Amino acid sequence: MSLLDVFTVIMTASGLFFFFAGSIGIVRFPDVFCRLHALTKVDNLSLGLIMFGVLPQAASIFDALQIIIIWLLVMVSGAVSCYLVANQAEEDLSTDTGIQPNTLDNVPMRRSIKPINNSSIGSANNGI
Repeated sequence: MSLLDVFTVIMTASGLFFFFAGSIGIVRFPDVFCRLHALTKVDNLSLGLIMFGVLPQAASIFDALQIIIIWLLVMVSGAVSCYLVANQAEEDLSTDTGIQPNTLDNVPMRRSIKPINNSSIGSANNGI
């Protein structure tokens, strides 16, 4: 087994690990927005690791370019679908609560998710 094969095994195994961790996150997270976050982050990272693992095994430059293009297309389609699902969830949440979509900062989160207090981030009193 060559060093290139070891690199391929390590990269694809780490990509599969992150796919598995993201799948658990999708099932366990309580909110659609948290689930989308887990899905998009893990999808891009996992597929990127698998792509980098498979690239050295490509037979030609054309095959390697096809792998890279597929990865880029999956990243773009993931971002677009995440936006569409989040937009629909925000719209559904605003109709459930009667609050306009642009003022969702004041909507209490469902279940156990609590809003994050960002009072010290970006304010004038933190020295920035």
